[in-house]
Amino acid sequence: MSNFDYDLFVIGAGSGGVRASRIAASHGARVAVAEDYRVGGTCVIRGCVPKKLLVYGAHFAEDLKDARHFGWDVPDCKFDWDRLRDNVQAEVTRLEGLYGQTLDNHKVTVLKTRATIAGPQKVRLADGTELTAERILVATGGWPHVPEFPGSEHAITSNEVFHLEKLPKRVVIAGGGYIANEFAGIFNEFGSKVTIVNRGDTILRGYDEQIRDRLLQISMTKGIDFKFNAPFQSISKNDDGSLTVMLEGCEPITADAVLVAAGRVPNTKGIGLEEVGVELDEHGAIKVDETNQSSVPSIYAVGDVTNRIQLTPVAIREGQAFSDSVFGGKPTVVDYQNVPSAVFSHPPIGAVGMTEAQARNKLGSIRVYTSDFRAMKNVLAGRNERALYKMVVNAATDQVVGLHMIGPDAPEILQAAAIAVKAGLTKADFDATVALHPSMAEELVLLK
Repeated sequence: MSNFDYDLFVIGAGSGGVRASRIAASHGARVAVAEDYRVGGTCVIRGCVPKKLLVYGAHFAEDLKDARHFGWDVPDCKFDWDRLRDNVQAEVTRLEGLYGQTLDNHKVTVLKTRATIAGPQKVRLADGTELTAERILVATGGWPHVPEFPGSEHAITSNEVFHLEKLPKRVVIAGGGYIANEFAGIFNEFGSKVTIVNRGDTILRGYDEQIRDRLLQISMTKGIDFKFNAPFQSISKNDDGSLTVMLEGCEPITADAVLVAAGRVPNTKGIGLEEVGVELDEHGAIKVDETNQSSVPSIYAVGDVTNRIQLTPVAIREGQAFSDSVFGGKPTVVDYQNVPSAVFSHPPIGAVGMTEAQARNKLGSIRVYTSDFRAMKNVLAGRNERALYKMVVNAATDQVVGLHMIGPDAPEILQAAAIAVKAGLTKADFDATVALHPSMAEELVLLK
């Protein structure tokens, strides 16, 4: 028996921490995981899962209108925010229970309390109890970044947005990333007046320029207002409970809620990392090597706290790789090439591989194929919204190095197509595949 209380102590029961815990336990390790909020982490509790449920709810706004063109006598419908909010939270609670059950089934000790690092192989719980572990894994995720300016305390973040007492009639959203654009689409479909405020001049930095320009065009057509190069100056609360938002170079905006979606930062403050010598980068992320090991040999980290790729499936892969390597005798390194991603905007975006600009810079000679079309459903519904599919090909090898899509079900289609990009298939391989007709996905094998 080990002289330690546990073979592995995990701080944070989010996607990466839960996966690492149960896999380590399945390899025979004695594992404890501490979580000071709710088991499941950002994704399950206050991130991608409840957000996607809101996205589904928002789509009904257009679907109900479109249904009339398909022969359904749909009356004017009223949206009930309270009902959707409560149903979403009930589903979150159900999933939290399943996560807890999974850990219990693998005989992982779950400590519902805050834990900090008290030494290279020691943790301290909120009540002062100290426990030892041969290895410590930090999986505390990320936290919404709120810039400091007068009145910033009146803003909410993606942590609080799922619990709003009532639907805001007017909402200002700060940021240009995926969270900002996703909630802009959600609130707009629910009937709120939405203004996106961006201190820069670009939305969805890192995505292909044509795709993000198409989303901007469609969003504006849907009635979403955009303010670019407009840093916040202040937010003040009015006597009627509304907010006045002051922006640089813009007229004041009156809103019922201000959502700050200005990115997420690694959640490393106040947990004792620097005191034991764990190196952090300039953003506060834990520096780790390809095996997820920090500068302190007994301390590891996975997920958003390392700020490598802030995606739930990546954190899960890292947690699995860590436990298989350390406790399963199966050395595993995560491959970060060609990781697919999605933006669940209205319409959604799916992307994998290099953008056109990245490919030109890296490869020089490339070929670009696009398909700009209206989905069949949109045609019959009288909706002018157009989808755009884009394929980037290495001219020297014919290998497909990037796929970028915006349109209905783009993420669902992209997941399968990402396998082809990951496998290094060529444009000729796509061309040789018979189209599945009639479908939107067939455009990928018909690009000329």
